[in-house]
Amino acid sequence: MQTLRLDVQEQPFGRVATLTFDDTDAPVNTMRLQWQDDLATATEALLAQRESLRGLVLASAKSTFFAGADLKGVMRLRPEQAPQIYEQVQRMKRQFRTLETLGIPVVSCLNGSALGGGWEVALIGHHRIAVDDARIQFGLPEVTLGLIPGATGITKMTRLLGLMGAQPYLLEGKLFSPAEALRLGLVHELVPRAEDLPAQAIAWIAGAQGQPGAAQHPWDHKDWRMPGGTPSSPKIAQALVVAPAMLRKKTRGLYPAPEAILAAMVEGAQVDYDTALRIESRALARVMTTPVARNMVNTFFFDLNAVKSGQSRPRDVPRFAPRRVGILGAGMMGAGIAWAQASRGIHTILKDMTQAKAEHGKAYSVDLSAARVAKGRMSEHEQAALLARIDATERTEDLRGCERIIEAVFENRGLKAQVTQEAEPMLAEGGFFASNTSTLPITGLAQASARPQKFIGIHFFSPVDKMQLVEIIRGRLTDDETVARAYDYVRALGKLPIVVSDARGFYTSRTFGTFVMEGAAMLGEGIPAAVIENAAVQAGMPVGPLAVLDETSLALSVHVLDQTREDFAGEGKTYAPTPGEQLVERMVTELGRAGRAAGGGFYDYPAGAKKRLWPELKPLFERPGVAWDLQTLKDRLLWRQAIETARCLAEGVLHSVHEANVGSIFGIGFPAWTGGALQFIYGMGVDTFLDRAAQLAAAHGPGFEVSAEVREAIRAHEPRW
Repeated sequence: MQTLRLDVQEQPFGRVATLTFDDTDAPVNTMRLQWQDDLATATEALLAQRESLRGLVLASAKSTFFAGADLKGVMRLRPEQAPQIYEQVQRMKRQFRTLETLGIPVVSCLNGSALGGGWEVALIGHHRIAVDDARIQFGLPEVTLGLIPGATGITKMTRLLGLMGAQPYLLEGKLFSPAEALRLGLVHELVPRAEDLPAQAIAWIAGAQGQPGAAQHPWDHKDWRMPGGTPSSPKIAQALVVAPAMLRKKTRGLYPAPEAILAAMVEGAQVDYDTALRIESRALARVMTTPVARNMVNTFFFDLNAVKSGQSRPRDVPRFAPRRVGILGAGMMGAGIAWAQASRGIHTILKDMTQAKAEHGKAYSVDLSAARVAKGRMSEHEQAALLARIDATERTEDLRGCERIIEAVFENRGLKAQVTQEAEPMLAEGGFFASNTSTLPITGLAQASARPQKFIGIHFFSPVDKMQLVEIIRGRLTDDETVARAYDYVRALGKLPIVVSDARGFYTSRTFGTFVMEGAAMLGEGIPAAVIENAAVQAGMPVGPLAVLDETSLALSVHVLDQTREDFAGEGKTYAPTPGEQLVERMVTELGRAGRAAGGGFYDYPAGAKKRLWPELKPLFERPGVAWDLQTLKDRLLWRQAIETARCLAEGVLHSVHEANVGSIFGIGFPAWTGGALQFIYGMGVDTFLDRAAQLAAAHGPGFEVSAEVREAIRAHEPRW
């Protein structure tokens, strides 16, 4: 056997078998086909010896207990393979069930994390012992990958925690530590070190001799009852009446996995255990072969791991651990960056024009930390230590010795040049300067720097404390060391870095602009604002384009438009605004609607009430005779962003598919069900995407045109599985 080994040892009370998972061809244990075959062989051997055995220990030779399913295999699956998947998972479950019903106590020794299929393997044991280490994680995160826990996970967790208690761990993929598992009754004992596991397991097996109940799971006992009640219990039935509607409100019908999980939980709770397993297997086979599952596995596992592992980080540059970082500007962005740094142990110098403004920026961290203290997520001592790491100041001299200085001032070229020249001399030897600009080209901003090779863009997203993505922009002269250090800095903050080349709007702002301006263009065409907003949400975007424009400020969009015109004029060119840009400009300059911060934009914001669409939009823009189709509106919003992403790839602004996918989801809210802006193309098929793009271009203009160069880039970067 290549992925596990079976040993039997004599104990004072009899023979105990140990099944050790140890895939010799991989750094972690997974449910690949070879493991399934080896498990069947081992199970057959144990079945033949069961009369002479007094117990079974499940253990791992890896640093983690078990990693779960073989996700590369998922990427190759197609709907017609669902019956094959059903038989495959049923075969594996038969091995699990045989081990659980040998009539001997089975102990799972959890030396490390057990996620997904790994946790399902752990649940084979009647008794589970884990190392008490907060870094270890257990749980079933399949739903976050568009999958469902189909190897007994739904059935067992529902029977262990009840229909209501299991929902966060199944429908949301909530993970838990060994200590939390002990509290939930999912783990029975904790030991301080992995070395203590074997002896503790043997001790429990010894104590279980002569106790038939110790060799059974709770649901195999005759007097077992579902925790909290079955679906027919009045309280549970009442909750289940609204559960599907609440779930649909969250998923918008775009994510098959959560709905399949809820159905398997409820249906499985009404039948015997073995029938429940078959229900679960059918659901898994159906969901696992959907395009949504492939899209989400591709991006939320493979692409995300590619970003985290540093595939875009320049090689041969020593790792950098930031200790002292300066921030220029204590407004919303600067204050957010200060929090992100201080909460990760980085000494932060937060500078603004006046001490009062700097202190106001620090107050943001005071408020955030106070909320955590109130909720018990942070102690007062930890709060004090965090705040002590932020020095608010008006003095440029206080920046001296910083390894990095980040400017987060208003989007004005002259202002950014001024603060760069004032602060850059304060950098420590080998330090570098960064701009948090969201649109202005870095190469141009670097002209104000004495060392343009040490100047880089680090684009945070608002609110910084919630948004995971950070876009690193490499200027024309930025060197590898600066890029690598910027990457290390972002990872030190616990965030996700993507590295892009310099261009107006970079990747995220440029592509996000196409989404909001396409929505504005629709309004200009006479389509009702409510229809536009709902089309975006139904397509999977977090909010509608008009609401986003309000939040980010219509005035800011006009400022960026003016800056673009000025830059084009400086190059001897004339910039032609898009229909969406023209409408936004009219909203600000003619109608005085500059966005939420200015009192209102596309929406009104009445005090003490929910926001509502500005009533004047209807007479100003809506044209009752204009025909519209909801699917076309959704397609326009998604295709426009995907095409712009492909253009960025063709132009060299983006360098990889994984950065495009991760950046589009975590930076601009592209729907997760698509797997990201490029996976959206590859998931449906390049030809299908291009055909629809041509239809949209014919009807709605050049924003949807795909040039030969872009077509070539799309095909050249298509992943092969």
